[in-house]
Amino acid sequence: MSGLFGVVSEHDCTKSLFYGTDYHSHLGTQFGGLAVLGESFKRQIHNISESQFKSKFFEDLDRLRGNKGIGVISALNEQPIYLNSKFGPFCIATDGFIDNARELARNLLSDGVTFSEVGDGMVNLTELSAKLITQGSDLIKGIERMFDVIDGSCSLLLLHNEGIYAARDRLGYSPLAVGKRSDAWAVTSETSAFLNTDFEVVKYLEPGEIVLVNENGMMQHRKGGALNQICAFLWIYTGFPTSHYEGINVETVRERCGACLARRDRDIEVDVVSGIPDSGIAHAIGYSMESGKPYRRPLVKYTPGYGRSYIPPSQEKRDHIAKMKLVPNKEIIRGNRIVVCEDSIVRGTQLKNYTIKKLWEGGAKEIHVRPACPPLMFPCRFNLSTREIHELAARKAIRAIEGEDIEDVSGYIDHTSPRYMKMVEWIADNLGVTSLRYQNLDDMVAAIGLPREKLCLYCWNGEYPHRERKAEAGEVRKAEELIDSAQ
Repeated sequence: MSGLFGVVSEHDCTKSLFYGTDYHSHLGTQFGGLAVLGESFKRQIHNISESQFKSKFFEDLDRLRGNKGIGVISALNEQPIYLNSKFGPFCIATDGFIDNARELARNLLSDGVTFSEVGDGMVNLTELSAKLITQGSDLIKGIERMFDVIDGSCSLLLLHNEGIYAARDRLGYSPLAVGKRSDAWAVTSETSAFLNTDFEVVKYLEPGEIVLVNENGMMQHRKGGALNQICAFLWIYTGFPTSHYEGINVETVRERCGACLARRDRDIEVDVVSGIPDSGIAHAIGYSMESGKPYRRPLVKYTPGYGRSYIPPSQEKRDHIAKMKLVPNKEIIRGNRIVVCEDSIVRGTQLKNYTIKKLWEGGAKEIHVRPACPPLMFPCRFNLSTREIHELAARKAIRAIEGEDIEDVSGYIDHTSPRYMKMVEWIADNLGVTSLRYQNLDDMVAAIGLPREKLCLYCWNGEYPHRERKAEAGEVRKAEELIDSAQ
């Protein structure tokens, strides 16, 4: 996932842009980028995979001067992209994943469109979005056309002489919010970026909504649609604790998730409740408050320099971060029966090799693992995360139980079914823990507090909202085809 931040100010916007963008560093680990418009466009992109955003961009601030700008923390592509188009020059930053990118790029190439940002045989998805937008008769129609033809999601900020165009993807998968202070307007993926930059939220963009923010304020250019499928994982794992999506706070949702887990755990006795830092902490606090058991820290994250081990693309790097970032405290571990609250189990390898192992070696008496969401069954098709279905811990378990990969996994999704219970037992044995209980889907949805139909739950149940598409865009492919294409 990537994070977007844009600001239009009465004065120079660079400092606000710098700090607002930096507050999205938890969302991406590959690239950071800033683009500012003053007398002309100025742009800077750095690789931040081995260093922090602030240290890479601090010396660029004197050069990047202007009253409007956009920034991005990117998990995949170098951005923002600069383009001189028939609409005039603009810079664009995006958040999302275009599942049919190869097909769209081939079509554009056959029409004579060229791409400059190409790596590993794949076009830059932000450049692809920009080229699709330029196929429209104006910027708004271009963004609408891009929405029509992509499979996946794409929210964006587009910096233009007229101001900053902000567009939330048509399914509402990724959020955008508009904020205001006395001398400036801003747009952000994470509302946590507003708190210390003195902005107040004035609007959460609706799915498919397009607005223009400039010195005159905010102007709506396209109303939002009725269909909303915001990513539920934002509250469970991805989002920053102080952020709000659709007006619902991340930290309080995680506390409610932990409380739900505790209410279903009346049959076990434990001494200590813990959470895997950072995103598992609030789940554990909720569990502790509900159960009355003390929250303690048997594993402490060494913060400087270590990001999220879920995001990096290589298994080697994910493993290295997972090993190094958590430091065990044997004085708290030794002799205790420990509940370990985790946001999720994706592959399970890091939890097994670099978390559970440290607890057993530290002298834990029992280890009870409690993920705050159900077993992940399908690779996300809206953002860069797990792209291989065979990597998922639940799919490994099903393959071991069935003796082969199977297409119909519905029997393993129902948490009351014997197949589900057998799958969870297999995962628990593989992890080497005393017990394992996942959050069930109904409890997770209740903890978030939105109607089920307004949440994207695809990675847990494979259900995808088939929205109406224009004829030239073709039909939305079935979930099974999307899974095949992701492998």
